[in-house]
Amino acid sequence: MNFSAHRSMTVLAVAVSTLVLAACGKKDAASEAQVIKIGHVGPVSGAIAHLGKDNENGARMAIEELNAAGLKMGDKIIKFELLAEDDAADPKQGTAAAQKLVDAKVNGVIGHLNSGTTIPASQLYNAAGIPQISPSATNPKYTRQGYAGAFRVVADDVHLGGTLGKYAVETLKGKSIAVIDDRTAYGQGVAEEFKKAVAAAGGSVVGHEFTTDKASDFNAILTTLKAKKPDVVFFGGMDAVAGPMLRQMKSLGINAKFMGGDGICTAELAKLAGDAMKDEGVICAEAGGVEGEQKVGMDKFRADFKAKYNAEVQVYAPYVYDAVKVMATAMVNAGSADPAKYLPALKSINYKGVTGNIVFDEKGDIKNGALTLYTYKGGERAQLAVVR
Repeated sequence: MNFSAHRSMTVLAVAVSTLVLAACGKKDAASEAQVIKIGHVGPVSGAIAHLGKDNENGARMAIEELNAAGLKMGDKIIKFELLAEDDAADPKQGTAAAQKLVDAKVNGVIGHLNSGTTIPASQLYNAAGIPQISPSATNPKYTRQGYAGAFRVVADDVHLGGTLGKYAVETLKGKSIAVIDDRTAYGQGVAEEFKKAVAAAGGSVVGHEFTTDKASDFNAILTTLKAKKPDVVFFGGMDAVAGPMLRQMKSLGINAKFMGGDGICTAELAKLAGDAMKDEGVICAEAGGVEGEQKVGMDKFRADFKAKYNAEVQVYAPYVYDAVKVMATAMVNAGSADPAKYLPALKSINYKGVTGNIVFDEKGDIKNGALTLYTYKGGERAQLAVVR
């Protein structure tokens, strides 16, 4: 081999080595991205799986947008990873799901959907020092346990049930009001607050009956209430039970207005109730709401969600989306995904989301939380008013 050929091969080898090293360097830089694990829990199986999937899709949408933004902590790019679990709206499965997330050492949790799963799960997250933001649990007990890391981005049952109770008496002019609840932490809680508000407004509750969140036959309790001639029936529970209940009310000839909280205030209710859904026959409230200039952001979110998932927003997806963004913003502001380090930033957050401005009080509840009152016309939800 002559000198010239040898020199050419040496130059080529050096060039190849440089390219290999550069490629390895790029790979190493990519592998150095800081992975931040966000847990999400909701019922993606069972009777209210449509609500759980709605929540999970809201979380995925936020995670994808955060990763596309190329956020950094120090000189490291952040990569958010969603660890999604199913609690089937069952408290036992909820605590099992929570333990899985604790064992996986997630940096924070968004969830659960139901109060009945959120409250027992919160004990595990608190013990592990993991912050938790619920996008939808409204039972007051959740944020009144004294847990430093428990937050929610919607108004609670005191506000929800209270507003509906006052509305039943003062606006619907209900004279004979009946109550049914499903004995869950959510259903029972919102029903009791509704009753308190009815009494405070000078109304009369003529009967209070009970069912479960898995029941499908309500003839016995509805027949009992029919004898009391109610003009308003309030149900504390979810849409999967409310739909069949409306059908059976129709078959029994009960023509009362039907009321409920955010658990029934879904896009799915009209399908579940079928021809029993009369125009303006149902009044419900969603624990949240925007108006004026803020409505533009919410409308855009709903359009983007529909385009991405080919599905209408049920109820809580925007609140989950905002909750993920709030948690991520607190981490970035604190310069750390360590729960102990970003918790103070979460407590002091002031975040403008698609659901409105998010600021927490000393308990972890959203300040100045809104409610949106809805009815149904032509099988579609129609907004009545946003109240605070």
